[in-house]
Amino acid sequence: MPSKIFDIHPHIISADTARYPISPLGGKRSEWSTHRPVDFEQLVAGMNAAGVDKAAIVHSSTTYGYDNSYLADAIAQHRDRFAGVFSVDVRADDAAAKIRYWVSRGLSGLRLFAVGSTVKTDQSWIAAPDTFAAWECAIDQGLSVAISMRQEGLPHLEMVLQRYPGVRVVLDHLLHAPIGDGPPYAAAAPLFAMAKYPNVYLKLTSAIVRRTRDERATPESFLSKLVGAFGSERIAWGSNYPAVEGTLPEIVADSTATLACLPDADQENIFWRTAASLYPSLADK
Repeated sequence: MPSKIFDIHPHIISADTARYPISPLGGKRSEWSTHRPVDFEQLVAGMNAAGVDKAAIVHSSTTYGYDNSYLADAIAQHRDRFAGVFSVDVRADDAAAKIRYWVSRGLSGLRLFAVGSTVKTDQSWIAAPDTFAAWECAIDQGLSVAISMRQEGLPHLEMVLQRYPGVRVVLDHLLHAPIGDGPPYAAAAPLFAMAKYPNVYLKLTSAIVRRTRDERATPESFLSKLVGAFGSERIAWGSNYPAVEGTLPEIVADSTATLACLPDADQENIFWRTAASLYPSLADK
């Protein structure tokens, strides 16, 4: 069991739709945010019950689009325990100004939503020239940039990484790369190939932890390959609560039990040390 647990992928949804209107990216709200929303107070209660020390809360683009107000308001008085990961339209003319605005509101990470449950797009926009100002601003502000995308879009991301070698990029959900084929995990070869970029990090979320037991995959074979390729100092855990089913204590228990096959030092990195490096406000003062 790791000595600390930092969660870099929970979400919060307010019950106050007058103050925080529903305006999902792509016009379609996610099923989870409709049927099992959790507000900030409920997340805190869940963390306390699950033994989660700190969290970098990820804005729900499939609920609020690019309006990060609820996230900023929720953590305003709790920055000793929480960081906030916001979203903006990085192709908009005012993208850099919006990034600086949300940073001024106390948020400290950026997330791009290229592909997800309610968004299906051509991932080539990741490297479009009209995003350059946003990428440059993220670097200037010292932000880690999490991105929800799939393996097919990696050539475009590589263009960004080559243009901006100083940007820290976090691949959400391990790109949802297929791993059911088992060792040597050939279907996930594009994911593993990203290990050559030292500024690429992985977000190992609970749904992916569960998939390490699917078909021919095993936690021992997959996690050892993942750590061997990237190093545990570039892997961080996230619950994806409440987007995935289950209580936060159940999610944490499953993840810690599954990752127990790794050496203690790797568990420490994955469950909190990497998170503290990606979101320095989470580090102990």
